Amino acid sequence: MMEWLQLLLPAWIMGTLLVFLTAPLGCLMLWRRMSFFADTMAHGTLLGVAIAGALSLPLWVGVTLLAVMLVGILWILHDPRLPNDALLALCSAALLCSGLLLIQHLPDLRPELLSYLFGDLLTISWADLPVFAAVIIGALAVLHKYWQAQIQIAIDPDIAVSEGINAKWQRLIFMLLLALFTVLALRAVGSLLMGALLVIPALTARLMAQSPKQMVLWAFGFAQIGITVGLWSSAGLNVSTGLSIVLTMALLFAVIFALQKFSKSA
Repeated sequence: MMEWLQLLLPAWIMGTLLVFLTAPLGCLMLWRRMSFFADTMAHGTLLGVAIAGALSLPLWVGVTLLAVMLVGILWILHDPRLPNDALLALCSAALLCSGLLLIQHLPDLRPELLSYLFGDLLTISWADLPVFAAVIIGALAVLHKYWQAQIQIAIDPDIAVSEGINAKWQRLIFMLLLALFTVLALRAVGSLLMGALLVIPALTARLMAQSPKQMVLWAFGFAQIGITVGLWSSAGLNVSTGLSIVLTMALLFAVIFALQKFSKSA
């Protein structure tokens, strides 16, 4: 039992810390209709992993550089004539193909590719936690400072701008926070599933909440259930932690959605 706790407890603490970012960022992403941004960032991390492998750099360095580069590209490409979802689709496809092309020429990286794609929260050690905790606390401080402005932009950008809120600045802050989340979540659920870690708890919370505050709190609870149940079940069933966490969250959404449909029809 003690061996299991030594293995699972650091991973569970890391997952719990990550939930403090997952809940508010996921809700903001739904309110701002930017759910596809997470998938674009997730696909882009594959190129970051490939760059880190090619240059013999730590994984987080390559992913961080790619995340910042993507934010910069989207900032430059922002144009009222170009729909956001189309720009995200363009960047997603280009980055994913570039990453796969580079990985084809890095045979030493291929055996580790599955862990990059689907994550392994169990690799978190006690030594990793202080750094992750400090970064998450810093991100939460920034999010708390600009939270009201972010909500106003999400509700009605025109009114927010008329009240003196800099929409471009708030958009940049939001994208940088999502980029930071991407770097942190890579260890938890991998590059392909980190979008689900943001979207599914917030989507489930939307079924239950009557206000923005309630939605964030519900999203926090659902994300915590997904992390806890998914982590322990992955250890017991010997499956990838990322897959187990995301499937747990998806099952929770399906159950709540089905119960609500059943109660309305009854």
